Amino acid sequence: MTGVCPNQQIEAMIARGEITAKPDVIAAQVQPASLDLRLGTVAYRVRASFLAGEGRSVADRLAEFEMHRIDISDGAVLEKGCVYLVPLMESLALPADISAVANAKSSTGRLDLLTRTITDGGTEFDRVPAGYTGPLFAEICPRSFSVLVRPGMRLNQIRFRQGQAVLSDAELTALHNESPLVDGPAVIQDGLGFSVDLQLTDTDLVGYRAKPHTGVIDLDRIGEYDPQEYWEEVRTTDGRIILDPGAFYILVSREAVHIPPMYAAEMAPYLAMVGEFRVHYAGFFDPGFGHAAAGGAGSRGVLEVRCHEAPFVLEHGQVVGRLVYEKMAEMPTQLYGAGIASNYQGQGLKLSKHFKAV
Repeated sequence: MTGVCPNQQIEAMIARGEITAKPDVIAAQVQPASLDLRLGTVAYRVRASFLAGEGRSVADRLAEFEMHRIDISDGAVLEKGCVYLVPLMESLALPADISAVANAKSSTGRLDLLTRTITDGGTEFDRVPAGYTGPLFAEICPRSFSVLVRPGMRLNQIRFRQGQAVLSDAELTALHNESPLVDGPAVIQDGLGFSVDLQLTDTDLVGYRAKPHTGVIDLDRIGEYDPQEYWEEVRTTDGRIILDPGAFYILVSREAVHIPPMYAAEMAPYLAMVGEFRVHYAGFFDPGFGHAAAGGAGSRGVLEVRCHEAPFVLEHGQVVGRLVYEKMAEMPTQLYGAGIASNYQGQGLKLSKHFKAV
């Protein structure tokens, strides 16, 4: 069976011991097309980001790069601008035909909290080869805000797949013709292109920019923080903004996106040649995203944008990213937004769930 493993297959992998954890995996971790991963009890402050490399373990490399270790059992602050390595509670013993890809969860990305998964013998971030047996680790680098973390927090997630599941442009075009994936013309080239909306209806507020000096964010506190203490409003009346070097922005896609129930998607970088900014592509889109929104019209994609070395003019309708669609191995028994406390179904321009509604 080829495709992305749905929730019921993930549960079967847990039952077979292909996914193990201490303590055991809980039901809330299993999503329609992925498994949430939990932080363990210790964080290692390291000198630099690293990969284990072929034939080497993360523990070996940690001995080279560790600065000090922090017990996070009672909560601890991971400071902005520092790099940490946290062993995860979950381990894998994958079959020879199952590989995996990891990604940050939506709320993690919206806090500019760079979170990547590494493995023993790993030569790429967030990629787990078929047949991998061993532990998992999260590399965490808070970029805009210092954060308070505790064991069991779920900052990233992992998606399992069997074989090649990515849709070709021809297959994606056929799917769009059958079940529209966006609420307008589809730009299909190496995935489904999406653009930035800088002309929102009835407002000149088009985004938010992270303030440079803020307080700590406790990741367990939901809906409690005042956005004005952490974000500056970005407004425009002419459909363009200038991105400042090193700044982090929350913007929104012009298109309302739809992920049919038998498919999953992943946000990917659009063009390396654009160069001066990056849309944070830590984004899994689950089966059913936008499917249950009013009228089946889809949900906007929130864009987490970081500008690089030079100021850059971003204009309304500029294509900034793409969604790569994949087939599910079988229909999930749960869908995004359908009774599983999904935070961002039917969203527009929206900060992470930690902030009070604007």
